[in-house]
Amino acid sequence: MIKKIVLVIFVTICSLVHAQQNGNPSPYSFYGIGTQQFRGTSENRMMGGISVFSDSLHLNLRNPASLGKLRYVTFAIGAAHDAIDLEDNNLSSATTNTALNYIALGFPVSKQVGVSFGLVPFTSVGYQIDRTTDEALDQFTGSGGLNRVFLSAGYKPIPGLTVGLSAEYNFGNIQNEIVQFQNDIELGIRETNRSDLLGFSYNIGAQYETKINEKLDIHASASYIPSSSITAENTRNIASVTLNNLIGVTVEDEIDVTVPESDFEFPSVVTLGVGVGEKNKWFFGGEYTSQSNGTFNNRSFTLDNASFEDATQIRFGGFYTPNYVSIRSYLDRITYRAGFRYEELGLVISNEAINEFGISFGVGLPTRGILSNLNVGFEYGQRGTTNANLVEETIFNFNISISFNDIWFLKSKFN
Repeated sequence: MIKKIVLVIFVTICSLVHAQQNGNPSPYSFYGIGTQQFRGTSENRMMGGISVFSDSLHLNLRNPASLGKLRYVTFAIGAAHDAIDLEDNNLSSATTNTALNYIALGFPVSKQVGVSFGLVPFTSVGYQIDRTTDEALDQFTGSGGLNRVFLSAGYKPIPGLTVGLSAEYNFGNIQNEIVQFQNDIELGIRETNRSDLLGFSYNIGAQYETKINEKLDIHASASYIPSSSITAENTRNIASVTLNNLIGVTVEDEIDVTVPESDFEFPSVVTLGVGVGEKNKWFFGGEYTSQSNGTFNNRSFTLDNASFEDATQIRFGGFYTPNYVSIRSYLDRITYRAGFRYEELGLVISNEAINEFGISFGVGLPTRGILSNLNVGFEYGQRGTTNANLVEETIFNFNISISFNDIWFLKSKFN
């Protein structure tokens, strides 16, 4: 069993890192370090992304304090498929993207301590933008993103309270290119920038659960990600090029330009959540997230009409399980989840704030007894606006994950 999981982890990490290079296509990934890709596990995502709820079976990768409740070895892997419609005032187009979302392994060390580690894609860059005027043609392309390897631990010091810490190593690269041609000039210019990103970040979390009455429990959570510095090792290449409609861009001459190493200040994030529910039956909760502004820029062709400000998010969601131990009805053992999120992304273009919302739902299907499960979720969302000649994205997301649960390290009662 352990050898199979190690093999799956190795193959999945290779696939995930390769898929991240392709990028989740969005013109708004031109700005900063790309668009946010990881929004929690499939269980979280189906409930609007809330992380206030945790139990002993599932991994909660957004709040490390949840590991203090973990009682089973849990291996979780998730993937998603996005169908994206892009529209402005004149044109519309469609694109798709399929990628792995996360891979993680968690296990209890004792009744009070749990540990997990894994890999998630955090941001994604993927765009192709053409800008044509009477005098010139500009073509912008970008790819890459930021990934995270994490090691987390949770501790339960007293009944009802858990605290946790996650150490995250961020790595990846962002590649941006612009090709410019001007009328009546034979040669164009191509500039290629690449930034290799490396650095650590941390997530501190706490969760508290207590009874309101015999049936109802109240849950509260908090997490804090301090600001951290990410190092960018930069390279730049400038070339003179010609454009042929049949074969595309041909390089005539090129030089490498020395670009100094730079630092990107990753913004601090605070998340607060509260919810109420009946154990193993239902739950409903909400969360609020505030993120300080942050930007990343090593490119010489940034636009002057964009700025960054503080970002905020609100999320609501929950689940319902008719009877998780039902023997007669499989439908009664299914967990039904739904949620809503609204995000002010902190990006302002041409005085238009870029916001995003999503409506999600899905099911958790038991696959072996009441432990392991298959999760299938859907989300409909929108990002951006057609005001000021910008682009509105309509996103249809299908996500699927598998959570394997087992009991390891048990002492034998008999020889």
